[in-house]
Amino acid sequence: MTLLDKDGVQLAVDGAVATVTLTEPARRNAQSPAMWRALTEAGRILPGDVRVVVLRGEGVSFSAGLDRQAFTPEGFDGEPSFVDLARGSDADLDATIAGYQEAFTWWRRNDLVTIAAVQGHAIGAGFQLALACDLRVCADDVQFAMRETSLGLVPDLTGTRPLLDLVGYARALEICATGRFVRAEEAERIGLANLVVPADQLYAAATDLAAALLAAPRDAVIETKALLRGGRYRDYEEQRVAERAAQARRLRDLAGVAE
Repeated sequence: MTLLDKDGVQLAVDGAVATVTLTEPARRNAQSPAMWRALTEAGRILPGDVRVVVLRGEGVSFSAGLDRQAFTPEGFDGEPSFVDLARGSDADLDATIAGYQEAFTWWRRNDLVTIAAVQGHAIGAGFQLALACDLRVCADDVQFAMRETSLGLVPDLTGTRPLLDLVGYARALEICATGRFVRAEEAERIGLANLVVPADQLYAAATDLAAALLAAPRDAVIETKALLRGGRYRDYEEQRVAERAAQARRLRDLAGVAE
């Protein structure tokens, strides 16, 4: 069932699995504020019984990043240009960027497990969109690159934290500051890719992973994801306490004992 199809974004739901597809293959799924609003809307209208979301891009590339029109003086029709943003107040500039970031945040919700199926180029905003997901299944032709610094900018679409968590500070700095390409073999070796498969098997592999994720009870997966995500901010003793509290909730739920 298709719930959304607009501005280069399609949302389809089949039971507990939703698929979000970037549908601008002729433009290598280049991103724009309109696409970001559509991605935000997809997260907002996602049915409550969805447990796994697969994100994919049509065509040869997952997403080549921000549409180059953004870098022209006029920018996108009906949107503030970079010049307009720079001339605005601090509050307006902050609010605009925060709005853009919403397209990249809902993928981390504890009640979902999100999988990016990534092929070809995943550059800049495309790289950050792949990083927004919990897991990445990659084709053997994948090429990640964070090119913002070469344009005089910084990665600001929520990608810096997951990149740090996955590859560590030194490698994250090197990847971002040089803007170089990270290809499939390296991506798998350093933890960017959970799995690398031939390009023609990419969506099937992501679908198989989605099915495997549905095997465990939903509440157990939600609690486990919350533990793992929160563990980045807790020390060892705090994490032990969090584990005990989560297990107590699970035991009471399984036993049908109200808290």
